[in-house]
This record gives sequence, C-alpha cells and structure tokens, in this order.
Amino acid sequence: MYIKQIIIQGFKSYKDQTVIEPFSPKHNVIVGRNGSGKSNFFAAIRFVLSDAYTQMGREERGALLHEGAGAAVMSAFVEIIFDNSDDRFPTGKPELVLRRTIGMKKDEYSLDRKNATKSDVMNLLESAGFSRSNPYYIVPQGRVTALTNMKDTERLILLKEVAGTQVYEARRTESLKIMTETNNKREKIDELLNYIKERLTELEEEKEELKDYQEKDKERRCLQYTIDYREQNAIQDELENLEEQRQTGAEGTEDGEERFRQGEKELTDIQAGINELKQQVDFLKVDKKQLESERREYAKSKAKIELDVKNLTDGQSAAQQARSRYLSDVESLETSIRQHESELADITPRYDARLEEEGTLKSELESAEGTRQRLYAKQGRNARFRNKRERDDWLRAEINNGYPQLAKVKAVRVQTAEDIAELEEDIANTEQAIATLREQLEGRGANNESIQAQIQEAKAERDRLTDERKELWREDAKLDSVLSHAQTELRQAEQELSHTMDQNTSRGLAAVRRIKRQHKLDGVYGTLAELCNVSERFRRAVEVTAGQSLFHYVVDNDDTASKIIEVLQKERAGRITFIPLNRVKPKQGNVPKANDAIPIIEKIQYDPMYEVAFQQVFGQTIVCPNLQIAGQYARSHGVNGVTIDGDRSDKKGAFTGGSIDTKHSRLEAVRQASKWRDDCDTHKARSAEIKRTLERKDQEITRAVGNLQKTEQKRVQQENSYGPLLQELRSRGNDLQNKKDTLDAKHRASGKIDANMKGLTDQQNAHEAEIASEFKKALTRDEETQLENLNSTVQDLRQQYSDLSSTRSELESRKMILEIQLRENLRPRLDQLQAHEFDDRTSSSGSRGTLQESQSELHRINKRISTVESKLEELDTSLDQSTSSIQDLEKRHTDIKTGLDELATALEKSQKKAEKSIRKRRILAQQKEEVAHRIRDLGILPQDAFEKFKSTKSDVVVKKLHKVNEALKKYGHVNKKAFEQYNNFTAQRDTLEKRRGELENSQGSIEELVRVLDQRKDEAIERTFKQVSREFGMVFEKLVPAGKGRLVIQRKVDRGIGDDDGDEEDAEAGEADEGRRKESVENYTGIGIRVSFNSKHDDQQRIQQLSGGQKSLCALALVFAIQQCDPAPFYLFDEIDANLDAQYRTAVATHLRDISSSSSSTNNDNGGGGAQFICTTFRPEMLHVAQKCYGVRYAKKSSNVVVVSREEALEFVEGERV
Repeated sequence: MYIKQIIIQGFKSYKDQTVIEPFSPKHNVIVGRNGSGKSNFFAAIRFVLSDAYTQMGREERGALLHEGAGAAVMSAFVEIIFDNSDDRFPTGKPELVLRRTIGMKKDEYSLDRKNATKSDVMNLLESAGFSRSNPYYIVPQGRVTALTNMKDTERLILLKEVAGTQVYEARRTESLKIMTETNNKREKIDELLNYIKERLTELEEEKEELKDYQEKDKERRCLQYTIDYREQNAIQDELENLEEQRQTGAEGTEDGEERFRQGEKELTDIQAGINELKQQVDFLKVDKKQLESERREYAKSKAKIELDVKNLTDGQSAAQQARSRYLSDVESLETSIRQHESELADITPRYDARLEEEGTLKSELESAEGTRQRLYAKQGRNARFRNKRERDDWLRAEINNGYPQLAKVKAVRVQTAEDIAELEEDIANTEQAIATLREQLEGRGANNESIQAQIQEAKAERDRLTDERKELWREDAKLDSVLSHAQTELRQAEQELSHTMDQNTSRGLAAVRRIKRQHKLDGVYGTLAELCNVSERFRRAVEVTAGQSLFHYVVDNDDTASKIIEVLQKERAGRITFIPLNRVKPKQGNVPKANDAIPIIEKIQYDPMYEVAFQQVFGQTIVCPNLQIAGQYARSHGVNGVTIDGDRSDKKGAFTGGSIDTKHSRLEAVRQASKWRDDCDTHKARSAEIKRTLERKDQEITRAVGNLQKTEQKRVQQENSYGPLLQELRSRGNDLQNKKDTLDAKHRASGKIDANMKGLTDQQNAHEAEIASEFKKALTRDEETQLENLNSTVQDLRQQYSDLSSTRSELESRKMILEIQLRENLRPRLDQLQAHEFDDRTSSSGSRGTLQESQSELHRINKRISTVESKLEELDTSLDQSTSSIQDLEKRHTDIKTGLDELATALEKSQKKAEKSIRKRRILAQQKEEVAHRIRDLGILPQDAFEKFKSTKSDVVVKKLHKVNEALKKYGHVNKKAFEQYNNFTAQRDTLEKRRGELENSQGSIEELVRVLDQRKDEAIERTFKQVSREFGMVFEKLVPAGKGRLVIQRKVDRGIGDDDGDEEDAEAGEADEGRRKESVENYTGIGIRVSFNSKHDDQQRIQQLSGGQKSLCALALVFAIQQCDPAPFYLFDEIDANLDAQYRTAVATHLRDISSSSSSTNNDNGGGGAQFICTTFRPEMLHVAQKCYGVRYAKKSSNVVVVSREEALEFVEGERV
C-alpha cells in the first residue's frame, strides 16, 4: 500500500485544484523555493491523516482556506488516493479514496466518495498500520531539531508513547475508579445490613400482639361491610329514581329546545328582513337626500333663469323699437336712392347720346380741319419746290416718315382695345362678386337662426346625456353601498365557514378559487358542499357522514388537480383534497332496502355529472331511526349507519355520537358564503357594467360638448365675418368705380387715337394723291373751291361742337353729382344702417336665441323639478311602507323574543332542575364510590362475612361495631405491618448479602486486572526499549560505518549516588533478571544516547557533547529506529537533511533508498516491497537516489506541484545553493 495520488484545492496556498501526478511507490523527492508551498503540501497530508488538525474553531478553519486576490474561497478539500492492491485496507477494492473537506462551518470526511465519520477514518487507518502511538511516519520541519534538543526524560516519555502505554494507563485509571466505587458501595451495604438486623429483632416481639389485633379487626371488617353494603343498596335505589325522573324531563326539554331553535331561526330571519329593510330605507334616504339636493339646485337655477327671461324680454322690446326707427330710416334712404337712380337713369342715355354726337361732330370737325390744313400746306409747298421731282421726293420722304408713326398709333390702338376688353371683363367680375357679397349679407340672418337652432339641439343633447350620467352615478353609488354590505356579509360568512375547518383547508379553498379565476380553469367545479343541496332535516346526518370531505374539491380530471396542486405548493397556499371525476370509481355496496334504512345519497340533490363524487363519499351510508338499528345494519351489510341527530355507527364496529352544536352548520355556512359570494359577483358585474356605461356616457358627453363648441364657434365666426364682408363690399365698390372711370378714360383715349389715325391715313393718302398729280405752283380751282367750302364748314362745325359740348357738360355735371351722391353719401349711409341693423339683428337674434334657450332651459328645469318631486313622492311612499314594515317586523321580533325569553326561563328552570338532579346524582355517585371504596379498603373478607350479619338489624350491627372499635383502641400502638415489614426486611437482607459477595468478587477481578495491566505496560516498555535500542545501533552503524551508537536507560535509584557511570544501563544489561526489570521500569527517569563517530571501541560521547550536525544525525537515527519498530506503509520527511553534513546526507539518502527498495517483511507484512518515502530537500544527495522528482511552483498567489526531471531538480538545488 502507498500513496498513489493527491488532489488539493483551496487549502492554504493551493487555490486552484492541483492534481499531482501519481507518486512512485518507492522514493519521491519534492523541491521548491522557500514560501512556494512545500510545507503546505505536507500540511495537507497531515490535515487528512494525523490528529494535528482536530477540534478547530472558526478562525482556525478559516486560516486553512486560501487567502488571496479574486473571489474568496469558501471551502477546501484534500483528497488522497491510496493504492490498495495488497488489500491492506479491508475494502476489497484496488484503490481507496480518502477526502477531507473543510469550510467556515463544516468539517467532513469521505471514503470512496461516501460520507464517513472521523472515527471511521481513524479506525480504518489504524487497521492499515497507521499507529496513533507512533506519529513518526510524518516528520515535518523542526521535528528533527526537537528530537536533537530533547531531554532524557522527554525521550523516556517518547518511548512510552511508542510502546503504547497510554492505553494501559487509561484502562488502569478506569479500573481503579471502578474499584473505588465498588468499595463505597460495599460500605453502604454493610451499613444497611446492620440496620436490617436491628429491625428484625424488634419485629419478632411485635408479631404476637399483632395476632390478637387481627382477630378483633376481622370482626370489625365484617360488621363494617354489612353497614356499607346496606348503604350502597339504598344509594343505588335513589339513583334509579333520579334516572327515571331525568328521562321523563329530557323529552320535555328536547321539545322546548326544538321550539327555542325554531324561534331563534325565525328571529334570525326577521332580523335579516329588518336589516334588509333598514338598508333599503338607508338607500331611500340617500336617494331622497340627493333628490332634495337636486330640487334645491333646480329651484336656484329656475329663479336665475326666470330673471334672465324677464331681462331678455325687456331687452327685446327695446330692440323692436330701435328696429322700427331703423326701418323708417332705411325706407327714407332707399326712396332717395331710387330717386337719384331714376334721375341718373334718365340722364345717362341723354348724356351718352350727346357724348356720341359730340364725338361724331368732333371727328367731322377734325377731318375738315385736316383737309383744310393739308390744302394750306400744299399751297405753301408748291412755292418751295422748283419742279415735280423735288416735290415728289419730299412727299415720298414724308410718306416714309409717316408709316412708322402710323404703325405706332395702330399699336397703341390695339393695346388700348385690349385694355378696354380687360377692364370690361374685370368690371363684370367685380359686379358679380359685389352681387354675391350682397346675397351673403342678406342671407346671414337665416344662417344665424339655423346655427342658433343647431346650438339649441346640441345643448339639449348635452343636457340629456348629463341627466343620464347623473342617474348612472346615483345607481353606481347605491350599488357601491349594496356591494359593501354584501362584502361585509361575505367576510362574516367566510369567517364563520373557516371556523368549521382547519386553517390550511380554509386558505386552500380561497387559493383554489383565485387560481380558477386567474388561469381560467373550466374544469374546477367546487366543493361537495357547494355542489349539493340538502333539506334541513337531513343536514346534520350529511355533515356527520361527510366530515371534512364536504370541502373536497371536485375537478374534471387529474391533470387539472395536478396543475392546481403545483400552484398551491409553489405559493404555499394551503392544502386541498381533490376528487378528479375521471379517476373516481366508487365501490358498489350492499345497501339494504328497507323502510328503516334510507340511503343518504337519495336525500341529496346534485347535478348528475357529479354522481361518482357523491357516490364515493355517501354511497356506503344509510339513514336509520336510531343508533341500534344503524349498528345492526352496519354489522349485517357492511355499511355506515347514521341517525338524523348525527349519531353514527361505522361498518367496522365503532359508534360515534353525542351533543352537536346545531347553531354552526357547515352546509348552512357554505350556503351563506355561496349566496353572498354570488351576490358580490352579481353586484360587481353590474358595477363594472355601470362603469363601462359611464365611460361611454363620458365619451358621448365629450362629443356632444365638442359639437356644441364647434357650432358656437361657427356662430362666432359668422358674427365676426360681417365686418370683413362689409369692408370687402365697400372695397370692391370703390374698385368697380375706379375701373369704370378708367374704362371711360380708355374710351376717350381710343377716340382720340382713332381720330389721329384717320388724320395720318388721310395725310398719307393725300401725299400719295399729290404725287400722282401734276406739279403746279398754285392750287387748282377745285382745291380752292374745296378750301373755301371747308372754311365755311369748319366755322359751322365749331359752332355746333361748342353748343353740343355745353349741353354735354351740363348733363355730365349733373350725372357726376348724382353718382357722387349715390356712391359717397346715400349708399354708404344705407350700408351703415344695414350694418347696424345686422348687429342689432344679430344681437336681437342672440337675445332671441338666449331667450329661447332660457325658456327651453326653464321648461326643462320645470319638467325635471316635476320628475324629482314625483320621485320624492314615490320615495316618501316607499319610506313609509318600509318604516311600517320595519315596525311590524320589530313588533313581531319583540313578541317572539318575549316568547323565547319565557321559553328560555322555563328551559333554564328545567336546566337548573336537571343540574340540581345531576348534582344530587353526582353526590350520590360520589357517596356510592366512597362506600365502594370503603368496602374495597376492608380488604379480603372472611367467607362468612357476607351471611354472618345478614339478618341482624342495622342498629344492632352499629352497636356491635362500636363495641369492637372500643376494644381495638388498646391495640393502637400495635404495628399493623409487622409481618409485612419482617418479610420485607428479610428479603432485603438476603439481597444485600448476595450483592456484597458479588462486589467482593468484582474487587478481586479488578485488582488482578490492574496487576496484569502494570505487568503488560512494563513488558511493553522493556520490549520497545530493546527494539528501539537494537534498531538505533544498527541504523547508526549504517549511517556511520566507522562509529557505534547505543541507547542507555537512566534510573532514579542510582541518581543519588552521583556516579555518571553507575546510573545508566544498556539493553543487554537489562535482560538479566525479571524481578529487577519490574523494579527498574518503575525507577526509569530517562533515556540517553551515547555514540562514537570514529571508532567502535573508543569511549562513547553523550549527545550533548556532539556538534549540531552530529546531533541531527543521532536524532534521525532515533527516528529511523522508531519507524523500524513500528513500520508504516509510507513516510513523509520535510527537509530532514537540512542540518546534516554532506557525508551524512549521502548516508541518509542511501539508507532511504535501501529501505524503499527492501523486500523485507519488516517493512511490509505482505512481503510486497519496501516503504514509500515522500521527502522535501534543498540538497542534491537525496535527488540522486530518488525514483521520481517533483517541483513546487508559486505563481499568481497560488501553489502548484508538477513532475520535474532529476536534472531540473538538481539544477534548481544548485541554483538555490548559489
């Protein structure tokens, strides 16, 4: 067996999991720098295998956990894998995995991945050769130094530990403790025996007197029995009479109690009716209060609106007078305008005719003057030219110069014609627009009235919806009160229901209802109590039969039940038993068919779909007239029988009965809870519906108000648009006049252009005609004649034109006056009057609209007041009726209450009488019990005691009893228990003497055990000293071939002599005499070491005289010797060669190699090979003989162990030495 592999995680400097490669079964060496974690590696092995880490506190356990950067380590473990191919561990497996895990609050062991206790682990290690008395298979740092500096007395203590004397000492101490206790017990037994012997002597004298006393006492008991027996019979007769009276009075009491229960039920119903009526009265009062408040508000509104109507009516009268004045002014203006327009219409055609004539005449005048000017020009030109050619050239030049001017005039004429056409079109459009504006202004009144009507309709719609919303508010407030009352009743009913079941069931039922709503489970039907209906006659029988099954929940299948149970478990919301209809298969019972055996299920009403559930609970139960019949059927047919009163006979033979509180019925509680729950659900549904309707009404009111605001905004816009329309009309009128003036100017310009064009054309034609004529210095005769005629014609035309212009000017002046009067005076005044009229009409219309609205509102309020007053009358009638009903019910309640009080008084008297009878029965029963007790206290009576005084009269018996009691008084000092005490003390004496003999034998055994233990301890010490001394010499010779070493014992018997040579004895000297050995062991004071390093024959030196290296070698030799005496399967050495010289390090390394390679049975009981060594070192000697080398590295605040080659290890060691 050896350590195969070690796994460390979280332990000290080993943060991460470190899996060390398998170790060699022979010699393994570990190297590493100081602080890298070598010592922590050995500490991890000791943590698992030794007792060094036991009984640790929280801080000590925390010190073993890795401390460094990063996440904190909360637990650590060390796992050692042993090779068990030699079956040294009795597990039957080739490997053994031993792990120890430690945390801040835990410390655990495991064997082969299974939890184990520390004692199991230690016992297993001891069975494999790990001795607690020899902990030197693990040698940590400092252990060699401690051995080097150890005193001789300490070495003796160490030898005793190795010899295992602690076990002998513990057993010896325990045996001595037992022996002391035995001596104490024996002393107490001796004291008791002495006391018993004294008491037995006294009791011998008391026995004779006791015999006489017993004869007298026998007669006394016979007489006392006779008296007590007669008294017992008298008490029994009186008890039977009381029982007959009780049976007779019980029937009357039951009838009275039944009437009392019926009366209480009737009172409850009446009180419920009174409460309902009072609630109704409260609702009516609330409605009345609201209606009266509305009536007051409507009255205030009515008064205000009536005042507004009066003011509006007065204002409208003044508006009518103002309108009359307006109509008169408008008529006067319109008459004046018509006169002016008529005169203008008469003047305009004459003016146009004169203007046309003037134009024609002016054209003729200009033509004549042009012809005359040309003739004068021709007459003047002929004198300037010498010949025709010069004339013609000049004419042609004039003609050529006239063409551009003529073209320009033509272009101006075309442009003027286009401007005239455009102006005429604009004038037509403007006249059309003006006509449209006038139509709009004239139609505004009708539009305003239409909009006002729309506003009235919108207000009426708004008021209607508002009234409907008020009604809904009133209904919602009333429903809230009703719902609050229903919820209060529901809470009270559920509280009463919860008192009939345990808390878990109550919580579970509430949770199931909530889960059903949340998850919308259709297959959750309800409890049996909720799904059935039972008449009051059989209610008690049904409740007794079902018991807690009344609250079992019926579901459609087991999947539904599983879902609900999962939610209940997750939320910890109670416990419920479910009845899945798909799983329930009730057994068909042998139900009797008889008049006195009615199946209880026939008295239960339920839906046929729940048949199997009710058959499961009630199918095996019948209702019987009484408990005796129920018991007979239960035995004969194997069914359960129950009476109407709730007494029950089980088919297994058990009877259940007694008083039941009828005031707290489970079915009634379930019915009340279901009723109020349904009411709450109904009221909640109606409340939700009302709230949804209110939301819709709010939306409708919002829309109605929006429409009203839009219509009013439209009216405001129309009222505000009159000023702009009028302004636009004026602007367009001015624009039309301007355009007409421009058109007249254009027409005049066009005439001038035509005349100018005609003159230019005539001139061009004249020049062309002159070119075609002959050249003469003077005019021709025709031309002269023409010139003379033209002069005369021009004079006539000018005179005509002057006369015509004068007439036209007069007409034009009058026309302009009329037009200016119309345009700037009459028509603006008419427009202004019409504007005021529109404002007045708008105001009047608004006033009329406001008046109409007020009148409509007044009508609506009057109608509403009438409705409210009608409702108030109805409410008053309902209040009177409800109050009258309440008074009738209260009177009836008082009458019934009085009757019940009288009945309760009678029942109380009957109850007191019954209680008095019960107390008397209790007293008699107590007396009977006392008499029976006295009879029992008489003890075993003589055979003739029952017949001896049977015929003797009671007074004679009493006298005889008195006489016997007087005779017994002289025996008052007699010990009545002398015989019993004598026998008891005799038995105690025999028992104590037997126990004393057992204690004496036990003491001898213990003394023998102590002697044997002392002998074995001495033998163990002697044997161990011999073995260790022999092995020390052999090991020392191997390590120091030229030297010799031995162990010597120091005795205290020789210590006083002062001779150093006389106080020591080696192992050979101690074997001579066995008796001397025992004396020598008791006198041992220490173990010394004597060695010689240079010769086997020179005087040996004590260890105190050696150098440091030599002392360390001696300590190692002692360790090896101890290990050879008690070999372990492996050894752990931590830097044992640190203080050795080079030659001794080589010797130690060679010795370790030899031990690990040895096949001696000393090291391995199975002969399978040497021991395993795991060593740490900073020296090269041990590396040269190692089978496998490991290196400990420390990086990132964590240690790690890896396999390295011998060369790498040597290189590291050499580097450290440098």
